Amino acid sequence: MTFTKRLREPIMRGEVTCSVRIWRRPHVKVGGRYGLGRGFIEVTSLRRITLAEVTPELARRSGFLGVVDLLKVAKHGAGENVYLIDFEYHAHAVSKTPRVNHGERTKRSKTGKTTRAAPSTE
Repeated sequence: MTFTKRLREPIMRGEVTCSVRIWRRPHVKVGGRYGLGRGFIEVTSLRRITLAEVTPELARRSGFLGVVDLLKVAKHGAGENVYLIDFEYHAHAVSKTPRVNHGERTKRSKTGKTTRAAPSTE
């Protein structure tokens, strides 16, 4: 889940905790974690709403000046469904899948596949 540059800092400070998106289908899931800065946001709620439910108060809660400002940014592609996404920001997060080094080196071939290199004799 990506955010406009001007929203990133307010999200990381905890001032913005929701987002309105206009998509064909949801692009996030409840419990999903999406990187932002040195941490990540975790989606706590996702629900479909009507355009009439996008109020000036909701727009401000989402980090925008008003409904028109929000709608300029919220529409992605040919989507027509309006979603309200609530989330929490977690700072200084550890990666979900830490890299483990088992003493093997890997390299990427020209085809893009990852292969194991011969063990080093150094």
